[in-house]
Amino acid sequence: AGARGGVFVCVEESRRLLFYSRLPGLPGSGLCFPASFVMYPGRDGESAEGGDPAALSCCSYNQDCTSLAIGTKTGYKLFSLGSVEQLDLVHETNDIPDVYIVERLFSSSLVVVVSHTKPRQMNVYHFKKGTEICNYCYSSNILSVRLNRQRLIVCVQESIYIHNIKDMKLLETLVEVPRNLTGLCALSINQSNSYMAYPGSCEIGVIAVYDANSLKSVCVIPAHDSLLAAFTFNSTGSKLASASEKGTVIRVFSIPEGQKLYEFRRGMKRYVNISSLVFSMDSQFLCASSNTETVHIFKLEQLADSRTDEPPTWTGYMGKMFMAATNYLPTQVSVMMNQDRAFATVRLNLFGQRNVCTLSTIQKLPRLLVTSSDGHLYIYNLDPQDGGECVLINRHSLFDSKSEANKENDLGSPFPQSYAATVARPGAMPSASTVPGYSEDGGALRGEVIPEHEFATGPVCLDDENEFPPVSIQSP
Repeated sequence: AGARGGVFVCVEESRRLLFYSRLPGLPGSGLCFPASFVMYPGRDGESAEGGDPAALSCCSYNQDCTSLAIGTKTGYKLFSLGSVEQLDLVHETNDIPDVYIVERLFSSSLVVVVSHTKPRQMNVYHFKKGTEICNYCYSSNILSVRLNRQRLIVCVQESIYIHNIKDMKLLETLVEVPRNLTGLCALSINQSNSYMAYPGSCEIGVIAVYDANSLKSVCVIPAHDSLLAAFTFNSTGSKLASASEKGTVIRVFSIPEGQKLYEFRRGMKRYVNISSLVFSMDSQFLCASSNTETVHIFKLEQLADSRTDEPPTWTGYMGKMFMAATNYLPTQVSVMMNQDRAFATVRLNLFGQRNVCTLSTIQKLPRLLVTSSDGHLYIYNLDPQDGGECVLINRHSLFDSKSEANKENDLGSPFPQSYAATVARPGAMPSASTVPGYSEDGGALRGEVIPEHEFATGPVCLDDENEFPPVSIQSP
């Protein structure tokens, strides 16, 4: 890199290391779908953080947000997210030290693990049987792993490897890609398209979209002027949301066209580092969290402009006058005024800590889940109609089985008359039919067997004794 590139990298790395002072040695991490944060290994594979064996080294939600996986100094744990009241431990192992990547395939028994002890090796396990399916070694440290029911993606600093998940065969290696220091990569969970996204430039926020099924390039999206911090697909692979390192504006693009659909403003006062960006399963909401204490939830309204059909009210008249006035303001100001603001928010008591969020349906109601680097899972109610401040209803420790109820609910004070507060009360849970956009089954498959219709071809049943026969060690 030239002098300009060298100075840029130095400044950016210094800024990131300052933010991640709680997790020393990290160059940063972008969040993709499924949501996750990772502590990367050092030059020789050593752990980026020593000391507490119970420290959280990585965290990820599975593809349909029904399961949570965490990695620690001693191994990893898998939790089921089917209840607000309790956190069910599905599996725990202490046989793999210094885990810094753990990804589960939906609610199946397949789990991918990468350890600081062997940061260039990916291990695929059947955790119910306690057996290794296969492992692969790569030319440099693994930075991220993404998977759906068709493809498994491994991202290293200067290459991306695409595997067929049914037999773990290496299908393609993308070598002519810009250097990706943080392993920023996203994969659509919709196996019918398997769109993959990765940074298309080392200097500006360009996103390259690739079809991992047909192994062909789809489009290149000039998303931001500054470098990318996070991007994610929605559940159908028809939308892609992105945020830059400034963290002030979040944009949503159509896929495969690459056209801008929405633009949301997270804030104006300060630049932040977006650590989590995720759609709800029904694509109605988009959640973003950062190194600040606020989580923003944006609502993706219908694109059809119905303003001309609105009745002639005083509010509507003033709104039209306001929009017309923006045409006479400087471009920067008018753009900011036309950007949508957050539909709902959460104020965390976790300033400066890494956290990862997701939007899920638990017990037939929309919830916001926040997992923090201090080892806690926070569950909030989200009002899908009125938004506003989300209500904390429970907090779970990821290192023991105890749950801590919302302290505000123990004070005996009257509950605010809001949707989110009402549904938090025992016996006040409305039926699913009163919550638009959420299905009876929670919009996700919770069984341990993946049904055949979920696969394009050649289903893999993860309770079959003959599934995934052991594969010898391979080096792409």
